[in-house]
Amino acid sequence: MAAGKAAAPLPAASSKSVDIRVNRTLVLINVTVTDPLNRFVTGLEKEHFRLFEDKVEQEITDFSAEDAPISIGLVFDTSGSMGQKLQKSREAASEFFKTANPSDEFFLVQFNDRPELSVPFTTDTGKIQNTLTFTQSKGRTALLDSVYLAMHEMKKAHNPRKALLIISDGGDNSSRYTETEIKNAVREADVQIFAIGIFEGLSTRGRTPEEAAGPGLLNELAEQTGGREYPVENVSELPDIAAKIGVELRNEYILGYTPKNRERDGKYRRVQVKLNQPRGLPPLKAYFRLGYYAPAQ
Repeated sequence: MAAGKAAAPLPAASSKSVDIRVNRTLVLINVTVTDPLNRFVTGLEKEHFRLFEDKVEQEITDFSAEDAPISIGLVFDTSGSMGQKLQKSREAASEFFKTANPSDEFFLVQFNDRPELSVPFTTDTGKIQNTLTFTQSKGRTALLDSVYLAMHEMKKAHNPRKALLIISDGGDNSSRYTETEIKNAVREADVQIFAIGIFEGLSTRGRTPEEAAGPGLLNELAEQTGGREYPVENVSELPDIAAKIGVELRNEYILGYTPKNRERDGKYRRVQVKLNQPRGLPPLKAYFRLGYYAPAQ
């Protein structure tokens, strides 16, 4: 695989906002593996993975494949264009929550003209679903601002694994933050982004430039973090795709290594995961975060 002016400056890369988790020089990378039919592949062992940092192979010292608790932010579009799609989007959230385990925690950011933290971190998914029940569709689309608010809220997370699920029907037409600023913030944060983009078909009339740009924006944000973007044209597919994302989060491998480059220079380091193809299996594909910022002095 290969993810208006800002009202306030974004935080610079520092030892407090390290991409991936660097703790006593241990870097942890989440990896999802799929087969040619896009099914998740479980049961792989450490020897099936090779890991590189800035093209230098690293020794994988830690390996696990258990379902560790996750802190998850649901970023939910309630803009005017979502009207007919809201009910299926609510059902998608419900299906996603069914994949949760008891140690997970969740928050809800809803957005139209501006984002709002509707439900802070909670282990009670019912609170979020009750809030979504009364959601109404109106206003414009401040998608970038909502991602920024969600990343800020994620700093309060209690679990080491963190993810955002964005459910939206298009690009941005109401944010203060720019696309470049949000992409930089995403690179600095250790949060996987998954997105369900509900898009009108290319032939549909009245598609705004923002909606046309939506798929590319969501895909870039997701890809940068090792997550994925799922485009949807038929809203009846929403619940199934949300459930699939939930399952994907439960089927990740975690690779740990101590970087051979010990410099604490705050620079961005590119990560690559390669697979040693297991015998008897079709060609497999790995999804992983593309890099992280080293700690600064």
